[in-house]
Amino acid sequence: MLILMALAIPQMLRMRKNADEAAATMTMRSIQSAEAAYDASYPANGYACSLATLGGDPATGPPTAQAAQLIDANLATTGQKSGYMFAVTCGTKSTVNGQDVYTSYQLTAVPQIVGKTGDNGYCSDENNFILFDPTGGTNCPRTHQ
Repeated sequence: MLILMALAIPQMLRMRKNADEAAATMTMRSIQSAEAAYDASYPANGYACSLATLGGDPATGPPTAQAAQLIDANLATTGQKSGYMFAVTCGTKSTVNGQDVYTSYQLTAVPQIVGKTGDNGYCSDENNFILFDPTGGTNCPRTHQ
């Protein structure tokens, strides 16, 4: 029995880590879609500069440029999902009619515990390519996922 457990537990942990990594890339794609929808809905702002801007609670009223309700409210609030931590940061901006318009963004996802919840870190931007860092960070060379 102990031998079976010794063989099964590492395999289960590896499967869990792989599932977390797959969930992270799916969440990245969802956030990318939300960014595109935000840019289309609020062109005066360009892209959103935070997960909180893409989120929001539908119970508080209709979507706004500050709480677009395009992603899960929990993800928008905590930045965490399936063993990964997600972040959106502003990229380039231009000023149109006295208002800042963000024409790019950077999206990152890193494991909460490298080696346990995932091995790879992920990066993306407005071009929608998901790149990965095999060390679990955000130094993503031009290697597509």
